[in-house]
Amino acid sequence: MSVCVVSGTNVRSALLSLALLLVPPGAGAQTSAFTQSLAATASAEPAVADWYRTTGYRTLWTGPEDAARRAALLAALATADLHGLPRARYDAEAIRAALATAATEGDRGRIEVQMTRAYLAWAGDLTAGALEPKKVDGGILREILRPDPQVLLSRIATGEPEAVLAALVPSSAVYVQLMKAKLDLEAVIAAGGWGEPLALTPLEPGATGPEVVALRDRLVRLGYLRATASASYDAGLQAAVQRVQLDNGLVADGRLGEGTIAELNRTPEERLQSVVVALERERWMHIDRRVRHVWVNLPDFKARIVDQGRTIFETRVVIGKNMPDQRSPEFSDEMEHMVINPSWGVPRSIIVKEYLPLLQKNPNAVGHLQVVDRRGRVVPRGSVNFGAYTARSFPYALRQPPSDDNALGKVKFMFPNPYNIYLHDTPSKSLFDKEVRAYSHGCIRVADPFDLAHELLSWQTDDAEGEFETALKTGRETTVKLNRHLPVHLVYFTAYPDAKGRMTWRRDVYGRDAALWEALEAAGVELPGVRG
Repeated sequence: MSVCVVSGTNVRSALLSLALLLVPPGAGAQTSAFTQSLAATASAEPAVADWYRTTGYRTLWTGPEDAARRAALLAALATADLHGLPRARYDAEAIRAALATAATEGDRGRIEVQMTRAYLAWAGDLTAGALEPKKVDGGILREILRPDPQVLLSRIATGEPEAVLAALVPSSAVYVQLMKAKLDLEAVIAAGGWGEPLALTPLEPGATGPEVVALRDRLVRLGYLRATASASYDAGLQAAVQRVQLDNGLVADGRLGEGTIAELNRTPEERLQSVVVALERERWMHIDRRVRHVWVNLPDFKARIVDQGRTIFETRVVIGKNMPDQRSPEFSDEMEHMVINPSWGVPRSIIVKEYLPLLQKNPNAVGHLQVVDRRGRVVPRGSVNFGAYTARSFPYALRQPPSDDNALGKVKFMFPNPYNIYLHDTPSKSLFDKEVRAYSHGCIRVADPFDLAHELLSWQTDDAEGEFETALKTGRETTVKLNRHLPVHLVYFTAYPDAKGRMTWRRDVYGRDAALWEALEAAGVELPGVRG
């Protein structure tokens, strides 16, 4: 057989030329050679083998009638870098080379399977991500919805190729905005970046001198200021610093502190890395942002209720400590009810690691907690020999009844899940004044829990505050069901567009994005200026 690729200056025309003038397989020996080669090559992958077996080994890519489909796939695979995907995994260039040098029907059978594998890998990565997130970080518990290979193959076999391939691209506005940010940052890198790191000391409004000029120049390069020759830290410069601080989740006081200097010294390569990881995260999401939902971006230390893209409620939160067993996980679920005046069932991990050693030294320690047996009965401490048990054999639970000092405060918000994670009040209010708020054992502490409760109840009663207050005053544990369940998304984006599409940035408090970038790089993702 012969393969001919028409060359030309127009890239699209060159791709379409991959009609290739393939000679159709003849009868007998040629067809048998093609089928045998295809079947043998596909046998290692059951989904691919099943497809060709059930379709009678009909071609998808290498027949003369497949020219449009072939060209569309190669054009799509060529965009891997645009999406921050590992182009070598699909390797359009290798496929072109194989097509150009194919000499036998056996070659054509192998190429047929090679293109099917590339298509399935591309479709899977683009619609559900290139990584298995749990393998990168055990705290990423998001359910990844992988597409069915048979469905993918059926669509490309029967649909208009370009439309089928275009439909694989995530359609969320967030994904589009992240793609734009990626292109913008690549242009900045190509132009030489934002300059050398600022060697600045903290500055206050009113300062003057060369350091202020250097700060002003950096803000001009970043797009926060118009060019000016002023050497004064004036009101305009202060306002620009405040915008930087807001965009980076810092306290917007307009002063140039160490945290603000650190963010101003982030390179475009670092920002690009964050955006590429955010694109991968967005490929995992598969959520409807049009419906009302709770959005907790862990590095942002904020919880929001978002309705039709508009934030209707916002509060500061405390997330889990940056310790292996206390980091808050990422997942989605549905809020079903709230508990007013909750008791606190101490998690088993806290019991055996923190409280059992104390009780073994002093049976009267942690006196605010009740000892509870497996049937839920409170057990007098004097009847328990704490020293007789190990962390594994300790048969009791610990519970804190409702009180002003209860670890869960006065209300908790439940979206039942296997990880025992929820939102709740806390008596430790001072932690909300800190800029980095990672202090819990994994659950999400809420700065304004009563306001959140009122907001949720207002959707099902005309007297939300009154009904909440009535239940609160009883001092008894009271469960209030939500008439309409509310999706809850615990996410982790260090790069994310705001409601106007402007990029905002957060610190990688758990190091998860750094680990994801390393995994993407190991998978073959290559970006200008970002190398290991």
